[in-house]
Amino acid sequence: MTLVVAAIIQNSQGEFLCCKRGDWKSSPNKWEFPGGKPESGESLDFALIREIREELGVEIKVLRQFDRSTTGDIELVCFVCDLVGKEPTSSTDHSELRWVREQDLARLDWAEPDLPALKRILIPFC
Repeated sequence: MTLVVAAIIQNSQGEFLCCKRGDWKSSPNKWEFPGGKPESGESLDFALIREIREELGVEIKVLRQFDRSTTGDIELVCFVCDLVGKEPTSSTDHSELRWVREQDLARLDWAEPDLPALKRILIPFC
């Protein structure tokens, strides 16, 4: 089982930050919430802050856990986060970053581990 943390980030217009996995990654060209794997001894909060800093070059504040689910061999823990400062413009792990309105999230081709959290976000639209 691989533990992964992810950030659910909304901008001031209520759009969600969605990241398209690079074609060099597993699940290439699938969309996901940004994040990564905790290192040994790291808290989940600290791991997420570090991963977002490394991948997106921005700072976040972790607010609360939103979803924890297991899909295949991935245990994904998603946290609601706020950006601290600037919005990201590029990523080391993703080929595209996009701010997406809630009602448009389901139009993206999502990575399977992100689907449980996505479904929780979209419940009002189902």
